[in-house]
Amino acid sequence: MSEQTPADNKNVDDIDVNKATANDNAANESTPNKNNPELKKHTFEAEVAQLLHLVTHSLYSNSDIFVRELVSNASDACDKLRFEATNDDSLYENDGELRIRIAVDENAKTITFTDNGIGMNEADAIENLGTIAKSGTKAFLDKLSESQKQDGQLIGQFGVGFYSGFIVADTISVESRKAGEAADTGVRWVSDGTGSFTVEPINKAERGTAITLHLKEEYSEGEDSYLDRNKIKRLVNKYSDHISLPIQMRKEVWQEDVVDDENDDAPAGGEMVLTDEWETINKASALWTRSASEIEDDEYVDFYKNITYDMDAPLTWTHNRVEGRVQYTQLLYIPKKAPVDLYTREQQHGLKLYVKRVFIMDEAEQLLPMYLRFVKGVIDSADLPLNVSRELLQESRDVKSIRDGNARRILTLLSSLANSEDSDKQEKFAQFYAEFGDVIKEGLGEDMGNQERIAKLLRYATSTQDGLETSFEDYKGRIKEGQKAIYYLTADNLAAAKNSPQLELFKKKGIEVILMTSRVDEWAMNFLTQFDETPLQNIAKGAIDLGDLQDEAEKAEAEKAQETLKPVVDKLKAALGDRAKDVKVSTRLVDSPACLVVGEGELSPQMIQMLKQMGQDVPESKPTLEVNPDHPLIKKLESSEQFDDLAQVIFDQALLADGGQLDDPAAYLKRVNELLMR
Repeated sequence: MSEQTPADNKNVDDIDVNKATANDNAANESTPNKNNPELKKHTFEAEVAQLLHLVTHSLYSNSDIFVRELVSNASDACDKLRFEATNDDSLYENDGELRIRIAVDENAKTITFTDNGIGMNEADAIENLGTIAKSGTKAFLDKLSESQKQDGQLIGQFGVGFYSGFIVADTISVESRKAGEAADTGVRWVSDGTGSFTVEPINKAERGTAITLHLKEEYSEGEDSYLDRNKIKRLVNKYSDHISLPIQMRKEVWQEDVVDDENDDAPAGGEMVLTDEWETINKASALWTRSASEIEDDEYVDFYKNITYDMDAPLTWTHNRVEGRVQYTQLLYIPKKAPVDLYTREQQHGLKLYVKRVFIMDEAEQLLPMYLRFVKGVIDSADLPLNVSRELLQESRDVKSIRDGNARRILTLLSSLANSEDSDKQEKFAQFYAEFGDVIKEGLGEDMGNQERIAKLLRYATSTQDGLETSFEDYKGRIKEGQKAIYYLTADNLAAAKNSPQLELFKKKGIEVILMTSRVDEWAMNFLTQFDETPLQNIAKGAIDLGDLQDEAEKAEAEKAQETLKPVVDKLKAALGDRAKDVKVSTRLVDSPACLVVGEGELSPQMIQMLKQMGQDVPESKPTLEVNPDHPLIKKLESSEQFDDLAQVIFDQALLADGGQLDDPAAYLKRVNELLMR
């Protein structure tokens, strides 16, 4: 099933291509061949050998990339012709159906990429193929006037893609004729990718360029063979499926063996054979380039499943064309379910990046902040600062602009769901928050520019509301008169939070407290100190100042208790030693004998425990023990003969109630058992 290629009428191996060194003469100097005066040998520009070695061994992470590059170059050539023909329609030469064709020849071990684009003459071939990092496109754009540049925005600006062919080929031959020029002005360019190349004139009836790769042995046999037509189709579908031009290969059909009428027992069989008919193997239409009003929801869902391999439909999506200094199209999806590796921050994530509908990167993580790593979709830009291999984005103002634009768009989409009166949208937001709410909280510390937007999306249970339904705005709407802060408490789970001793005073006074039960909450709240100009206060840290909510009688009673209980406080300090930073009389306790309090800016027991589990070094942090002067146990403590044991038990119980872990559980049990027996 071999296909003839344009270069088959000449044996490339017979061409005299000297392996010149990198320090030979410049590319514009040539040497005629004695056997064929029309065949001229040129040396690449200085240091080309080193550059070609870099291209074939370092710039590209996998050999498949040459398909993307050569198809992209062919598309560029067609775009150039289309642009030039706006002023000179004759350049189409009565062939206005632009296309790219790929032909595989198993016998010759070649693969050929053909386009009917702008083409090249001899001077163009020497200039554009004899110089690294110059395909002619950038020079073409430089010739455009400022008023024309907007019209030429589809024209590519990549230069070294052609040389990626040397990853898989030991020789590349190019046959081309420039649009509008005579057939005898065609040119054949041949090189083995070392130090030199040859050019010679040819007669070429068809306009455009045919690039033939003579594959290396390791790429023409076995699993790595590029002579497999189905493999080429898969690579086109992966990298170039949405190029607007048709990419074609010859159609295959099944042909049965002719049956021998005289021998009915002869086995029937057949084989796949190539026809003269060409079939388009890419979609040739990018979904995201169409107007959103023209696209059905089912099309959006099918496209999402195609690019993510997710069996479920997406939760929601947003499709926009962004205009401004940086112009790009974004099609962003929020999945319905979180992936199993969502909290593995080292796991690859990101958006599919296209440039002019040409696939560039599968997971362009630079286009999304880390806390939005669950978002899937496509970004298509006419121009981005890529490195020479297109595989890594360079950080720049344009990249930052796209990343910030994507973040704002996603947060706006989520806000529209959260604040909608539509029950379906409210349900979608609830689904989103259940799956990705904790990840969004990471943005409080990672994206200060959008901190307020993120804070408005957060939902919590409270001391009066069990479900994750209360926002900071909801809480402020229910705030008590005279209340100067938004009060919150962090705990391991909702039950622990609702039964925390820290809540007792607030329950007594009917003050609602936000209950934060995610492991990320305490870390995140280090970055959010206020909401809508109202301070946020962790009721388990520092002294509690209820301001106008605490009357003068309560303050006087607290001061009196400090004096009355001073002997007990001093004995507790001595008994606990270095376990507690200090011992104080509490104003926040109602029913419990004691609680632990850490200072503002210090780590809570839960945070210390989490950091230790992560294997991190934790700075020394000791809590303050606060005791309830009205509790019977504290009142009887001074006269107890087991004062030291009771002091340790009271401290350990306060630590357990606060979600901490005992350093010596056995010692705690021993003390409790002894006290019970007495």
